[in-house]
Amino acid sequence: MSEIHYRRIGRLREIMSEKGWDAVVFSGSDPHGSEYPASRWKQVEWLSGFTGEAGQLVVTLDQAGLWTDSRYFIQAAEELSDSGVSLHKTRVPGAVDIPEWLARHAGTVVLDGTVFTLSEVRKIEAAISGPVSDVPDLINMIWYDRPALPCSPVITLDDETTGESRFQKIQWLRKVLIRESCDAILLTALDEIAWMLNVRGRDIEYNPLVLSYLLVTMDDVFWYARKADSDSDPDTADSFAEVTADGVTICGYEDLEADLPGIVAGLASGQDAPPRIFVDDTTLNFNVFKSVSESFGDENVIVRPSPVILRKAVKNSVEIQGIREAFLVDGIAVEKFLFWLDAALASGTAVTEHEASCRLTSFRSEIPGYRGDSFRNISAYGTNAALPHYSTPEQGSAVIERRGLYLVDSGGQYIFGTTDITRTVPVGECSALEREDYTLVLKGMIALAMAVFPKGTPGCRLDALARMPLWKSRRNFGHGTGHGIGFYLCVHEGPQDIRQNLSSQALLPGMVTSDEPGIYREGMHGVRHENILLCADDMTNSFGEWLRFETLTLCHIDTGPVVRGLMTPEELEWLNAYNRRVCETLSPFLEPEVVLWLQEKTRPL
Repeated sequence: MSEIHYRRIGRLREIMSEKGWDAVVFSGSDPHGSEYPASRWKQVEWLSGFTGEAGQLVVTLDQAGLWTDSRYFIQAAEELSDSGVSLHKTRVPGAVDIPEWLARHAGTVVLDGTVFTLSEVRKIEAAISGPVSDVPDLINMIWYDRPALPCSPVITLDDETTGESRFQKIQWLRKVLIRESCDAILLTALDEIAWMLNVRGRDIEYNPLVLSYLLVTMDDVFWYARKADSDSDPDTADSFAEVTADGVTICGYEDLEADLPGIVAGLASGQDAPPRIFVDDTTLNFNVFKSVSESFGDENVIVRPSPVILRKAVKNSVEIQGIREAFLVDGIAVEKFLFWLDAALASGTAVTEHEASCRLTSFRSEIPGYRGDSFRNISAYGTNAALPHYSTPEQGSAVIERRGLYLVDSGGQYIFGTTDITRTVPVGECSALEREDYTLVLKGMIALAMAVFPKGTPGCRLDALARMPLWKSRRNFGHGTGHGIGFYLCVHEGPQDIRQNLSSQALLPGMVTSDEPGIYREGMHGVRHENILLCADDMTNSFGEWLRFETLTLCHIDTGPVVRGLMTPEELEWLNAYNRRVCETLSPFLEPEVVLWLQEKTRPL
């Protein structure tokens, strides 16, 4: 932590002393529960210097602590070294989460209710004996040049791209309201709103989202977006015209809470029972919840998981067709990049991690329909690859040497799909341990890709398949094995996942999920292999209905570091068949010299 962060926390403590606050909790999210917030809400980074995407900060008069998960343990330890901010690890045995810690160390707790979800606040309230005070935008007291609310152009996607119109989606949602005996639903998660209205924006870096709220009743749809006065932008004006043509009323982003009493009065007119509203406490922020509760009454606020999450995760046939196209063109770009890297290093050219990252993005940018990267490229050589979410610096990034392993985790946003891929490749001679780790992780990825399982199986029951080769060698990794991926939306989405945490959500045909086991040795190296899988029907017999995975990713897996003796015949057959399919599929789109290189890279083991 730099001196500037000391001063910022010091100024905060002065205010805490003046106001009698025991502890202040800061979220790394925004008013919509987003994983990747816009710059305005990066208050944890602004205060502490921690640059990871997942972290919460607690400041008391004499202590400060950052809570984050295993993806960022090494990074956080480095960024917080000698800072006075202690690292608290989450999702590990014996972890003490923030509510429990506050119960031991604070009487009064203050937070900004606009960036904490209702469920998060309820957990803190249940743990501590004192009050939880909501102070909206409290960071403004010390962050004088805080970034403004984001504002970017809005586009609409046609039915030929999405496979379902916004009118059809709204009609489906109204049927849900009837089933749930509710009069309205408030959607606050930005990806859910974008999917419902078939709109995309750029309010959050790497995520094609529009900062907004969506309130749907049986007769009206109110979209609270900050673009209501963007007539000077033709794309946004045209998109708004398309949306309003389907009966959507566009309102100012900050007008929701003021409009709620009038909306409730309108819903109550002509009916005996008071109107009921459906909300999701995992994305609804505490501040808006208080306004909803005040307007509708506590007993009329129905708190349940949003129905949009699951519907959005199960891709329709048009979306699947677009996603296949996305992985085809993305694979072409990544193969061109790997060929370029191989040739550059072989010629003795000095290539830094940052230069490699920029070159990869440049190959993707040549693709028609490209709309940007789906997250910040992780371009990591050697010891840096031991940080699962390594943030490649623009200045002073490591030079990729002609030995060991280089890991690149990246993805693209295309108008027809979202991609995510990780490749770990040898850039020179590898040690025996590097080769062994490389092979064991690959075995785990292949095991999950080959899985056949009964319908109704949740991802947590398949997680062990990807870990078993590592477990047998008494090795492991701390992050999840698989996450859902959106359709020209967020690169991480639920409700499905493949991880050790217990979850009852079954994997369903049409779900797109990553397959990315890894291993990370601090100060040495890191290995991660990632392909993207489509859950599909397999067969039905007397034992029930069966599902399988189809691998969507099209990019070769380097066999150079593979320890052949550790592979089973079935694994070798899968690997050779996969590489052969990649070569045959991509070769017609590649330059002759790249084809020759790829043919050599995909020779069977």
